[in-house]
Amino acid sequence: MYQYTTHGTCSRQINFDLKDGKVYNCEFVGGCNGNTKGIAKLIEGMDAQMIIDRLKGNTCGPRPTSCPDQLALALEAALAREAEKAAAKA
Repeated sequence: MYQYTTHGTCSRQINFDLKDGKVYNCEFVGGCNGNTKGIAKLIEGMDAQMIIDRLKGNTCGPRPTSCPDQLALALEAALAREAEKAAAKA
């Protein structure tokens, strides 16, 4: 389970599992309840890189980020950690 502390959004944290590059069990702590639940359901089982490509850079009103953008950043960090683990095993 990955835990990511968000910055600049109403949500405070994003939790998710990453298995074979796919996202499972995504949950936002805080934020617009219906929207974040909807995002979590839409991405269940999706390829993390595809999610990043679609959501990175999305803004919320005047804010330079959004919950979807923060999710993309969280997934980038998780993929980087997974790559480091794989490199350490090699």
